[in-house]
Amino acid sequence: FFQWDPMITTLPGLYLVSVGAVKPAAWLFGWTGSVVCSVAMLRFINLLFSAGNFYLLYLLLFKIHQKNKAVSGFQKILSTLSLAMFPTLYFFTFLYYTDPGSVFFTLFAYLMCLYGNHKTSALLGFCGFMFRQTNIVWTVFCAGNVVAEKLNEAWKTELQKKKDEKISSKKGSFSDFIRILQFLIEYLISPKNLVTLTALTWPYIILVTMFFVFVFINGGIVVGDRSSHEACLHFPQLFYFLSFTVFFSFPHLLTPTKIRKFLLSLRKHPVQYSLIAVISLFLIWKFTYVHKYLLADNRHYTFYVWRKIFQRHKLVKYILVPVYMFAGWSFADTLKSKSIFWSLMYFVCLLAVTVPQKLLEFRYFILPFLIYRLNIPFPSLYRQLLELAFYIVVNAVTFHLFLNRTFQWPNSDEIQRFMW
Repeated sequence: FFQWDPMITTLPGLYLVSVGAVKPAAWLFGWTGSVVCSVAMLRFINLLFSAGNFYLLYLLLFKIHQKNKAVSGFQKILSTLSLAMFPTLYFFTFLYYTDPGSVFFTLFAYLMCLYGNHKTSALLGFCGFMFRQTNIVWTVFCAGNVVAEKLNEAWKTELQKKKDEKISSKKGSFSDFIRILQFLIEYLISPKNLVTLTALTWPYIILVTMFFVFVFINGGIVVGDRSSHEACLHFPQLFYFLSFTVFFSFPHLLTPTKIRKFLLSLRKHPVQYSLIAVISLFLIWKFTYVHKYLLADNRHYTFYVWRKIFQRHKLVKYILVPVYMFAGWSFADTLKSKSIFWSLMYFVCLLAVTVPQKLLEFRYFILPFLIYRLNIPFPSLYRQLLELAFYIVVNAVTFHLFLNRTFQWPNSDEIQRFMW
């Protein structure tokens, strides 16, 4: 409680949980301080969180897809196993990092939100915030779930009134989008609707208010080393996340059928895609930031991704725009089973959690990826098995590099290891 490394930027959630777990164990078994505070014992905390994550992922899949009777119990367990072995998260099960605990409390909060237990959800959201400050975005996501549900109900009622079958709560033409936007504004400026939404989401509102008080008192979202974690408008982070998602969900997103559908869509709406391409090029040109860690820390995979791909030529970042466009289209296409209001709310949270980050760090993509993956339609058994096999191979390679390919920096005697 009286020692703090100034380079640490997160709140002490992981350490508080560790104390709460190992102190009673020490008292019960008569262990000494050297045993209780050993590296192995502290890493064991994350093993407990990972077991909890496995169960939470199963419960979330069961809840989100409960209406889909065609999905067998075996498929649900298989999908749970894939998500629990998601490489970027699975790797940190065995190290003393905040990620497994951060994911545990955020998923638990999401599950409680889906069951309508919003006070518990907000409390769990606070625990998630104590692990990583950016998890406040997923508290807003939980509140957004409630708001999206109400908006969807009101939109369906609106359609019944107008008896207009051409408009739906799914993504449609531009005119449909304008009408949905008009409905959204009309709904949200109604005092009666605002009172209803506030009554439903007040636990989340209190937590978000507490967050803003913390930011005001702390003078920023980061504790500790602020110079290395400055917020900025890093829009290409969204493109990196979409590429990351296509890479780790290639059995579902990178299929011949999807590529064919995308090319068809491209031919059908050339003006819209040209506009998206121009905006993307502008965002890459004006808002690409390269963090000093990304260029200097050769232990992390992002260092090699940046050096081998983006630093090959200054035009590479622009040439990749068609890849980003396909990734974005494919990503949106798999979410079309969700209502437009849910998708809008998720997209806003995705922007809030990725864009302000200056550092390209795959760990920041874990939660948005898991929430996306939980909400897409159930893939076929073949695709699920392919996904699981891919994750096992990636994990095996990662652990092999971490354990067996050690190296040293010229100015340090410590052993360095490759990792996410």
